[in-house]
Amino acid sequence: MGFLDEEYLLNSESAKQLYEEIRDLPILDPHSHVDVEAVAQNDGWNDIWEVEGATDHYVWELMRKRGVPERKITGSASNHEKWLALANVFPEFAGNPTYEWIHLDLKRRFGIEKPISAETAEEIWTETKTALEAPEMCQQTLLEEMNVAVISSTDDPTSDLQYHQQLEDDLNDVTVRPTWRPDTALKIEQAEWTDYVRNLGAATNTETGDLEGFLTALQVSHDYFDDHGCGASDHGLPTVTTKPVSEKRAAAIYDRAYAGEQLTAADVTDFKAFVLEEIGEMNRETDWVTQFHIGSVRDYRDSLYDDLGSDAGGDVSTQNVELTENLEYFLNEFDSDLEVVLYTLDPTHYPTISSIARAFPNVSVGAAWWFNDSPLGISNQLEYVATVDLLANHAGMVSDSRKLLSFDSRFEMFRRTLADTVGGMVEQGQIPQDVATELVQTVAYDRPATLWDF
Repeated sequence: MGFLDEEYLLNSESAKQLYEEIRDLPILDPHSHVDVEAVAQNDGWNDIWEVEGATDHYVWELMRKRGVPERKITGSASNHEKWLALANVFPEFAGNPTYEWIHLDLKRRFGIEKPISAETAEEIWTETKTALEAPEMCQQTLLEEMNVAVISSTDDPTSDLQYHQQLEDDLNDVTVRPTWRPDTALKIEQAEWTDYVRNLGAATNTETGDLEGFLTALQVSHDYFDDHGCGASDHGLPTVTTKPVSEKRAAAIYDRAYAGEQLTAADVTDFKAFVLEEIGEMNRETDWVTQFHIGSVRDYRDSLYDDLGSDAGGDVSTQNVELTENLEYFLNEFDSDLEVVLYTLDPTHYPTISSIARAFPNVSVGAAWWFNDSPLGISNQLEYVATVDLLANHAGMVSDSRKLLSFDSRFEMFRRTLADTVGGMVEQGQIPQDVATELVQTVAYDRPATLWDF
């Protein structure tokens, strides 16, 4: 097996046959961080650093690990310097999926098969810079070339979805769907929360000085997103607590927070539980999918946050999350009425969410997320879900990416790993080839299309 050759990740004849069945299926991506404005402007990129490094905190973290100074990562160095610095340490990324994704990008989109290194850096820089000047190397054309049928962005409730509306007219074969992400609205413990809810009020033409106005503003935004093609909400939750909380209790907490008073930990937990249930009710009315991304600790490295702010590569995973008791109220409240997708950042939580998904037909296990979206992480999760829940009910792949060219590479890695995992079951006599073919088709396309209403 050669580097990224046609047998890449496919360790049996059964796996190769299965991959042929799904390799060319359209991409349905229910969760990404695509830059919708950049897609709407459709200006392309100037150089390979803009394509591969400028927005990717995965790349930044690995460069830091290999001693590259911050000036050549997020700092003042030129893009050419940053690319050379990346290429110089890139061979040391071997074994990390970033090494494979970026090489796949070069191979699939630029026809470049040489490995990235200090020796090839200038040549790749020049070849890609020339290629990027071609009119077809722009965002909208590449989405079509990568066979992306649907891609979902991540959007704050204050967004006017201007660029989504523009893309409805500009794109024929690709749909860019918004996803409602009200995380900031729930962060009542943060100093910036009062300013945010005022901005939410301004965006929705609603007075948010009390809980009733706040909930009205969320509903107005929710309705607006629904009118513009949204089909899901997304919630980033370091920990999650769901329980019944009275509106009176939530209103008193809201009033104190709006007045700038100090809240207790119980106040914060109760307010978030109340609002999550209210959002669940909104989603039930519109038949939206509700996504819980659980277990990330944001901005864990203080110096990075102080210097660069959020999304700079300083986030970590935590195992310290109780799921069974803390999800019980919400899941029972919306039993059979609301599609819920659970993503956990720590893979030791897979047994819990898989058994929960087994108990609730309306709950699905989401894709192996973030630190787990490697061949190892994907295969381990798929095997476990198949054993405890049903692989046919897996929620499917998400790119979770801020980088447009990696949508294709990440889906290719997933589909190859899916084919290899299920192909291994065929080779071991667990399932027949025809059933395996139907199963990989379901996971790669049919189930996401149905679950997310694509």
